Formats: sequence, C-alpha cells, structure tokens
Amino acid sequence: MTNQKPFEIARETLRQLTARKMAPTPANYQAIYSEVAGVPAEPPFPVDQLRDIAQALPLKTPGQQKQRGLLDSAIGQLNWDGVKSALMAYGGFSPPAIAAGTLASAAPRLDSLSPALTAPALTADFFEQIARLIAYALPALGSDDARFAEQTQTLLTALRQPGADVVAVKLMLGNFGNRLSFAAEEQAEIKVTLLKLLHLIIENIGELSLDDRWLTGQIEALMTASTPPLTLRRLDDVESRLKDVIFKQTEAKGRALEAQEDMRQMLATFIERLSQMTESTSTYHGKMEENARLIEQAKTIADIAPVLKDVVGATRTMARDSLTARDELRGMREKALATEAELVKLHQELDRVSALARHDPLTGALNRKGLDEALDREVSNVRRKDSPLCMAMLDIDNFKKLNDKLGHATGDEALTHLATVTREVMRPQDTLARYGGEEFVILLPDTSLDNGVAAMTRLQRELTKRFFMAGTEKILITFSAGVAQLAANETGPEAIRRADQAMYLAKRAGKNRVLGA
Repeated sequence: MTNQKPFEIARETLRQLTARKMAPTPANYQAIYSEVAGVPAEPPFPVDQLRDIAQALPLKTPGQQKQRGLLDSAIGQLNWDGVKSALMAYGGFSPPAIAAGTLASAAPRLDSLSPALTAPALTADFFEQIARLIAYALPALGSDDARFAEQTQTLLTALRQPGADVVAVKLMLGNFGNRLSFAAEEQAEIKVTLLKLLHLIIENIGELSLDDRWLTGQIEALMTASTPPLTLRRLDDVESRLKDVIFKQTEAKGRALEAQEDMRQMLATFIERLSQMTESTSTYHGKMEENARLIEQAKTIADIAPVLKDVVGATRTMARDSLTARDELRGMREKALATEAELVKLHQELDRVSALARHDPLTGALNRKGLDEALDREVSNVRRKDSPLCMAMLDIDNFKKLNDKLGHATGDEALTHLATVTREVMRPQDTLARYGGEEFVILLPDTSLDNGVAAMTRLQRELTKRFFMAGTEKILITFSAGVAQLAANETGPEAIRRADQAMYLAKRAGKNRVLGA
C-alpha cells in the first residue's frame, strides 16, 4: 500500500485516466484508484441489482418489514455488512414456504454479486438435517406402501452420500414431496375412518347394554378419549381412569353375580317345594276319596272307625307339611328381599364408582386423587425432559356471599360454569382439578412462569365476556390466582403450596388478579 495522501492518489488517478484515454466512469476510476493506492480492487457496489432484490422480497410480517427497511438503508450507504445482516435476519421472519421460494429466486443474482452476500453452501450437515426430518416423519406415515418406503430410502441414501448432487437431490425431493402429500392425506383419512368405526362400536355397546349401568362411565371416557385432538397425555389419563373403574366394577359385578345365583337357587327351591306340595295335596285328595268310598260301604260303626283314624292321620300329615312349606317359603321370601336390596346397593355402588373414580361429580374436573396422579406424571415428565411446569391455584372471589345470597344450588352452578369456561380456554395438554370448595388447580406443562401468569389472565378476560346466569340475573364471576413454576429440587405439592400463598396475596391485594410465586 502506498504512503501517498488521498488527494495525491486522486490526482494521479485522474492523470492515469487521461493518459490511458479511458472513460471517466465510476468503475474505471475505482480500478485506477485501487491500482495507484496499492489496494485490492473491489467490484463496484451493485446498487440497482440489490434494489431489485429488495423490491422482490414479500412483506407479510412486521419483522420482514423492519428488515426490508434496514436492507434499503444499507444499500443506500453502500454497506455490504449491513446488506448481509439484513438479508440473514429477514430469513428468520419468513414462513418456510415463502423463505424457500424467495431464496431460490434470489440465489442466481446473489451468486453474481459478492462472496459476502452468498449464504453458506449446502453442506453435508444441512443434507443430514433434511434426512433426519424425513426419517422422523416416517413412523406417522406407516409402512404399508412398499414403493413409497423404497423411494424414501433412496432419497435418504442420496442425502447422506458425500458430495451429493444438488440438482439430483432437488429433483428427488420434489418427487418425494408429491408422494408424501398423498401418503399424509391417506393416513389422515385412515385416522378419521378408524375414529368413526370406534365411535360406532362404543355407541353400539352402550345401546346393547342398557341394563349394565356400570358401563356408562367407561363408554363416556372412551368417547372423550377418541375425540380429536388426540394427545398421549389425554389417552394416558383415560387409560388410568378406566383401569381403576374396571377393577372396582369387576369386583362389584362379581358380588352381583353371586347374589343373582342365590336368587336362582332360591327360585329352584321354591319350585321344588311347590311340586312337593302339589304332590302331597294330590295324595291327600286321593286318600279322602278312598275313605269316602269306604264310609259309604260301611255297614256298622266298627267298619267306620279305621277309616276315620286314617282320615285324621292324613289330615294331620297334610297340615304339618303345609306349615313346613309355609315356613320355608317365608324364609325364602325374606332372603329374596335381602338379596334384592343387596343388588340395588351394588348397582348404586357401581354407578358411584363409574362416575367418581378420579373426577369431581359436580364439575367433572379431577378430584384430589386424580390431581395427585396427574401431578406425579407431570413432574416425572419435567425431570425426564427438563421442561418447565407451572401450577395455578384459583379461588372464586366472594363465593360465600354468592352462596348466602342465591343459595348453595346457584353456587354449585357457578362452580360448574367456571370449570366449563376453563376447559374451553385450556390447551388439550393442560389439567384441571378441583382442589376443594371453590378452589381449583390447573397444571400447565411446557409453560414458564410468565406464560402461566399470562394464561390465567386470559382466562380472567374470558370470564368477563361470559356472564354466569342465575335465572335471569347476570353475575360476573371473578377469581384470584397464584402461579408457581416447579423448581429444580421441589416436589409438586410444595409448588402448589407456593401457588396457594401467591393466590392468598392476590386476594389481599384486591382480588380478581394473578400473582406469580
């Protein structure tokens, strides 16, 4: 590099342009100036081309609009670093389909501009990421289509081959994408059809089992589990609930079958006794007819005496058998009544078990037992996946006044209203449980403390839009809530206690608010 001053370099550059008879264009001036200054010659800044690229970029999000403005500013300042930063940041705000199309259309022009503008080459690591993405999606598509499986394996092999041919891989990806869309649509149709078949089977079981009331809870749970959106957490919860219900119902139904068997045995004994009584009565009538004939034929008192003795004996035997049969039938009747009462009690127990296994009968939310099991499951997931878990404790404001003014029945309806709105606002993976009285707990997996507080605030806003109707009177239900995020060495119950303390502070601070613990 020369030690000349800038004005000296500029003067020499103009002299060289004149001596070489070159047109005084910006490109010629920059080339001669670099030569005189002893610095590497840089290509001219492609202002017009870059502005064309900037104009072609879509502006669908605020982030894209901001980066487009920064790109225009960098082009105006002839700043390569600014152009590079704006383009790289713009890609982060683009939807995948848009970003892919935009980069594909802009790539030829970018390659002709400057090394500073070009994106990193399609590396083996990039191809490996695509291959892993395809491999992860395969289990959801099934393995019934042999040709599709072969096409997939060929594509994965090409992606993982060193020095892969980009053009060939692009063509294979296009063909695979078309076939993938058909396979995904087919799997979606299969899922919908299977769910329809499952619903038909469940409904048919319910219709065929009108007398088996203990099946009601299971059928309702299965219908709930098979209603989209399906999640593993929902299926696990229903499976756990059904196992408990089935166990208790099997035990109770066994006792019911024993009682029914006792009833059948008593009925058989009753029929046998009736048969014996009929036979005894027929024998008695036969004896009476025979004795009457003998009396008619008797000539003297001496001939009548043996006949009368036989009549008295037969009558006494008949009376004794009748008394014995009466006592036995009375005993069987009492036993039958007791067995019938036991059957009624068993059916009531079956109905109670079916409805109350792990759920609160009033609101349909989990009860304390169900909450304990759900909490254990969520905490285990947190420890395994290292993901956040929030717990919210809700308490209805002024609930005692509501009960005192409108009655406990209206208070129960208010609790049901809160539970209904909460379930509609919650995500499928969230869990609602009634903690006691007017208190509820919501488990929020994969949720940080800030997001948990925001979720409870959204629920409060939703309640303000949906008034609770007590007859014709509109009542605004509000709640105070505390939210706690499970700490590293904390148990679930400890986190719930922290949420409860925050809820108490929210009450003290004026109610109808949410505080983080």
